[in-house]
Amino acid sequence: MKIAGIYSFNDGEEAVQKKYSKELDEVKKILAHIDAKKHKTKASKEKTMRDKVLFSPRSLNKAISNGFLEIGWEKKKVLCDYPTQYYSEGYKPPRISKGAFREMDFIKNRLGVEVQFGKYSFMVYNVCAKMTIFHNLDFIDVGMEIVPVKELAEEMSSGVSYFEQFVWDLEQRGVSDIDIPVLILGVAP
Repeated sequence: MKIAGIYSFNDGEEAVQKKYSKELDEVKKILAHIDAKKHKTKASKEKTMRDKVLFSPRSLNKAISNGFLEIGWEKKKVLCDYPTQYYSEGYKPPRISKGAFREMDFIKNRLGVEVQFGKYSFMVYNVCAKMTIFHNLDFIDVGMEIVPVKELAEEMSSGVSYFEQFVWDLEQRGVSDIDIPVLILGVAP
């Protein structure tokens, strides 16, 4: 895979290059070693593309994950202890699962990385909520989001978002005072 797009959200590119150049080199090497053609294995069941062979997000995620884990990046899972004091008087909620959690795909030296080949809402959530949460919990200082460019997304299941759309939305949203620096990489086969 190749990096086809780079977007600096809240000075993310500058923060990564200044403090995490070694980790950025590792990310580039991981992505460069992924042969995307090997992951074009998903037979579509969608009406508009029945039987067309598409890139498998699951397979791509697994290959990328293996690359990160092999060189010492770690997943970070945080258990959620949901508050109950905000329910209305008299409301009896169903039992809330004690196993609820949030997870950052990869962390190394306080740089958090998320890989997202899914729906648009997850890209926004990762950058505008999850990375801020993991920063507030004192696990990361800077984030990186890896997403497909439109060229790749068009050869995946319908509904997969892409770099160009994501960048446009972030530019229209602007930066909030709680946002951390995030480098967004758009990848292509």
